[in-house]
Amino acid sequence: MIPGWVLLLVSVGYVGTLFLVAYYGDRREAMPTHPWVRPAVYSLALAVYCSSWTFYGAVGSAARTGLGFLPIYLGPLLLLLFGWRILERLVLISDEQRITSIADFLSSRYGRAPGLAALVSLLALIAAIPYVALQFKAVADSIQVLAGVPANPSLFADPALYTALLLAVFSILFGTRQIDATEHHHGMVLAIALESLVKLVAFIAIGIFALMHLPGVGGIGERVVQAAGEITRPGVPAGFVAQTLLAFTALICLPRQFHVAVVECQNVGDVRTARWFFGGYLVIISVLVIPITLAGQAVLGDSGISPDTYVLALPLALDQSTLALMVYIGGFSAATGMVIVTSVALATMVSNDLIVPALLRTGALRRSGPGIERRVLWVRRATILALALMAYGYARGSGGDSLSEHGLLAFAAVAQFAPALIGGLYWRGASRAGAVAGVAAGAVLWVYTLLLPTLAHDGWIAWDWVDAGPFGIAWLRSEQLFGVVGWDPLTHGVFWSLLFNVGAF
Repeated sequence: MIPGWVLLLVSVGYVGTLFLVAYYGDRREAMPTHPWVRPAVYSLALAVYCSSWTFYGAVGSAARTGLGFLPIYLGPLLLLLFGWRILERLVLISDEQRITSIADFLSSRYGRAPGLAALVSLLALIAAIPYVALQFKAVADSIQVLAGVPANPSLFADPALYTALLLAVFSILFGTRQIDATEHHHGMVLAIALESLVKLVAFIAIGIFALMHLPGVGGIGERVVQAAGEITRPGVPAGFVAQTLLAFTALICLPRQFHVAVVECQNVGDVRTARWFFGGYLVIISVLVIPITLAGQAVLGDSGISPDTYVLALPLALDQSTLALMVYIGGFSAATGMVIVTSVALATMVSNDLIVPALLRTGALRRSGPGIERRVLWVRRATILALALMAYGYARGSGGDSLSEHGLLAFAAVAQFAPALIGGLYWRGASRAGAVAGVAAGAVLWVYTLLLPTLAHDGWIAWDWVDAGPFGIAWLRSEQLFGVVGWDPLTHGVFWSLLFNVGAF
């Protein structure tokens, strides 16, 4: 075990280092001008995609389902290989039109449609709550494993609460310092790039350690082949195609990914470099999941420890406290990077497309005059704090055991932006009414087929209503809509939500 005060000191010291890096980045007017530095920073910043879900949850998914961990990496790799022109086109258009968020982009592509921007912002906010909650849950679980903290601590003894508040403060300090028409946050991007490097080094370290403790006979090479066979033996799990599709769209539809990949991109040429840098990053992480999973099962399989915590529990079980602490920092980096960028991106969307327009309509905020920028900044700061507290409340009340469940729920929600986003790039017949109808229809079906069953599983709403259907109408059951049976819940929900979305669009 590692004392709790050590973890606290390390966490605060690490966040303090991020403050210094972000401060340094903000003091410079632009990224370093060296030809290799800017694209390297951009590529590493894209790795904010690798949240706690990929750092911890991928190993948990591999332990439970074999190849079930692969779609989260395969989806973005497919986009980087075959769909990278979409990303390049997004950057070109966004730079030309000074886009600040995915909601702003969709609004501008359909004739400045404030209703569409508001709908996208609202759905993104709802989807972000379980996804941010996942990060807080991952940090709390890691502290529980390392320090032996009780599984269900009291409110003021819960490390997830203080993590939420600490990251909210960081996001406020370096994401809402001023209103910039381009919404570039050089210091924040530099800090996120550093975090991506830290979590990569930590994951490589635990991966190499796991390779040396792989079960099997023969040399390391032979045991690696045997490990690959163990992972692939169960075959392709249910929902594999749906998860790959969601991961493909997530790289451009998640508000944080759009913000880093599009809004913060300073040179469209960096996209081509990032294809290989970020693609290689994903390949390294995905390959190392296999030995970590097999070594974790061999050492911890009978201990009752959740597979989601194998990354941390493995070095701890083998008396490697220093390595365990290093892995904790990597996992903490994965969580903090995601929360910070998500908070800043959503604060921009919510303030620009929901709260400020409402205040202008009611007369509570004038369009010009002294103090308007300060008021908008305070709206963004309040949004960041509210998101952190709502996500913490969801994390504390959720009964979900698997980290991937929360991540997939958010991926399915933001996938509803994909038809309007891609259609707005390539289809001249796309219309504002179609975009609004498509996103709205997809959002309603996402809520009905995926969000409500999740809330019912976690005890937030009555399960009978979901299981029997509204008013006892069997063909309206959330997980067997229109009598379709035999599909896993995710594939079922993704199919119906995107079908209605594309059809309405």
